[in-house]
Amino acid sequence: MTEEPVLSQIKIAVVDDHDLIREGLNAVLVSHGMTHVHKFGTATDLLASMDNGEIFDFFIIDLELPDIEGLILIEMVRARKPEAKVIVSTVHDEIWTLRKILACDVDGIIYKSSDGNDIVEAIKAILNGTRYYCEEVRNSLDSASDNSLHPSSRELEVLCQIAQGKTSREIAASMYVTENTIEAHRKALLSKIGAVNVADLIVKSIHKGYLKKNGKK
Repeated sequence: MTEEPVLSQIKIAVVDDHDLIREGLNAVLVSHGMTHVHKFGTATDLLASMDNGEIFDFFIIDLELPDIEGLILIEMVRARKPEAKVIVSTVHDEIWTLRKILACDVDGIIYKSSDGNDIVEAIKAILNGTRYYCEEVRNSLDSASDNSLHPSSRELEVLCQIAQGKTSREIAASMYVTENTIEAHRKALLSKIGAVNVADLIVKSIHKGYLKKNGKK
């Protein structure tokens, strides 16, 4: 009986450009006592609201938004509120997409095709200090033997440029950091991917889903 007051007090931002998805999530959340739900059709609208002083505890974010990519929006939200609790709502079940989401250190992942109550379970789990991935996500990760440490989003940027054949100096210039910083990212990537050299890194990154075969993320 102690959960309801907590659920009734949290403020949730739902960011999705599809009216039916926004309204559906809102209906499920409200039916479980979460009445402070704010709906946004674009990333720009959410950021403007935050910049005007609106504070949210949870963010439910779609990956494909009309103005700003969902993963970039997550970084922008975290820049404004580092402790933000983020749940990604997506239709994409490709392992490379899931790994990119995990690299953003999100608190939960649900598929839009999942049971509506998954979002409620996700919020409750996160409030209790754990991450939540819907059953289909867990199955996808298990089938890919996903038990490794994930590269950060910054490391994935470096990985993509390594796959394009760029030198550390070129990557450093494009990312406005020092060559030493890029070398540190290279070492971290080799360790996390379990590779012994650049060629091995690229092959294993494709196999693990961090890179597509064309060298892109």
